[in-house]
Amino acid sequence: MFPVMKLSLNSSTIKPTPILDKIRVAGEAGYKGLELWAVEIYEHVGRGGEVSDLEKALSDYGLEVPCFIAVRNWGESEGWEYKLAMDEARRRFELAARFNCPLMVCTPPLLQPGIDTLHQGYRDLLEIGRETGVRAVLEYISFFASLNNIPDTVTVLERTNDPDGCTILDAFHNWNNKTTLADIEALPLDQIVHYHIDDAAKDIPSGEQTDPDRVMIGEGAIDLKSELTVLKEKGYDKWLSLELFSEEWWAKDPLETAKIGLEKMRELVAEVGWTVEE
Repeated sequence: MFPVMKLSLNSSTIKPTPILDKIRVAGEAGYKGLELWAVEIYEHVGRGGEVSDLEKALSDYGLEVPCFIAVRNWGESEGWEYKLAMDEARRRFELAARFNCPLMVCTPPLLQPGIDTLHQGYRDLLEIGRETGVRAVLEYISFFASLNNIPDTVTVLERTNDPDGCTILDAFHNWNNKTTLADIEALPLDQIVHYHIDDAAKDIPSGEQTDPDRVMIGEGAIDLKSELTVLKEKGYDKWLSLELFSEEWWAKDPLETAKIGLEKMRELVAEVGWTVEE
């Protein structure tokens, strides 16, 4: 019997929608989870809202928060700036813990090239993760100057040499930096803790796309079925989460976008041979 998959919505997919409405939309559309961004929670509180508002709404709709986004500036800072980055990281880890979220995405440097020192900061984030109960997840971004592919991610994880070291796979980033199915096959299963599903525009070459070029599942250039089949054969049994940054989809009714995305995810999961948690 194959694993039963849980399907999640990354709140970036309906980004302009206020956060309480995002929770409602995800629940009404039929998702099991909603990935939250720290910045939108800060904005909610800055406008006079409470974190407890969000906790109650998530509970009312039976939604989990499978992954929290994101911790930044840890890979390029030094001295007192590094201390500030770690202080902010801890605040975000603690905030994620309030939502019983198990994972925190740790985003690498955008402009600073190279990966030689990333394991040092990532070790500190893993320790914060153990102290807060939220696992630090090493992210690669295909169009960033630093960590932008799976093989380099493996190198950083090996240098970190920590049993909690792990990464998040993203179909778009894999395609946009020519990651191979063999690269995914070679990753130890226990290091793959989450998966962002999306597609890439057909009219822009791999290596030249950025976040706004993502398109809806099944409308782009990525062979998603083959990639998910590799995950299935490895025994992956965690979340699939729809993550788009498309102004075209942002302009539509958010509930329509969420429902279409969920339908596309269900169709693809069925093709691969997984079942979906109802």
